[in-house]
Amino acid sequence: MNTVEVENVTFRYRTGQGVDEVTFQAAPGELLGIVGPNSAGKSTLLRLLSKVVAPQRGRILIQGREIGALPRLALAQRVAVVPQEFHVAFPFRVAEVVLMGRYPHAGGGAWESHRDRAVAQAALEATGIADLASRRMDELSGGERQLVSIARALAQEATILLLDEPTAHLDLRHQGIVLEILLRHHQRGRGTTILVSHDLNLAAEHCDRLLLLARGAVQALGRPEEVITEAHLAPAYGCPVTVERHPVSGRPRVQGVLNHRGNHSTVSHHSPDAREAGRS
Repeated sequence: MNTVEVENVTFRYRTGQGVDEVTFQAAPGELLGIVGPNSAGKSTLLRLLSKVVAPQRGRILIQGREIGALPRLALAQRVAVVPQEFHVAFPFRVAEVVLMGRYPHAGGGAWESHRDRAVAQAALEATGIADLASRRMDELSGGERQLVSIARALAQEATILLLDEPTAHLDLRHQGIVLEILLRHHQRGRGTTILVSHDLNLAAEHCDRLLLLARGAVQALGRPEEVITEAHLAPAYGCPVTVERHPVSGRPRVQGVLNHRGNHSTVSHHSPDAREAGRS
């Protein structure tokens, strides 16, 4: 059984942006990447999968159950979300924030059981931030906060992990750390990971399949070599691109093309080996 099934889902904001008639499935053990230009509907799709907004048409099944019929707590036991930017309103300690990931599993009002603390500690260690456990969230860098967000999601022990640009705004070191953690976690379990990324090369290098969105609609769905093609990307992004093969992995690699004015195309084409550094 597929862990995620999206069937002809449409959702539009008042601005007109959203998604139209989107259909796809994600299987146990799969790493699915969602790619596309700005305003393509990528983040909207994650909001639908996490029940922040509801489909206006179509339906979403999570482990065979309609998402609308799942209570919030039951959904949180199945779906964990890592947002693009993670902010905590109060100066909680890192260990406290990671432990919050255990809330969906607190049965009968029990809180901070031995297992909860053990799972939270394992998540801290898996993300390499056990030494930050007593630090306050407002004392951390952006990269460290993102690692806390991932640790909290891992502590949630959900079957489905949704990630919205998890390496955005991170410097090169933290990008590598985040990717290594996510790939290691994915390889260990049979859960489903759905990753939104502007970085086409990152997604092509690491994902099992890719879903290409543009203007709210699915443009292509399949293995990276089936989706990352000039025929699919040029109309989706509205600019010329070239596609090569990575010399080591053989995965497709995108390169932007200068237009006739000498301006570089806006397609994200960061190398998976040397992506540009952002803020820490």
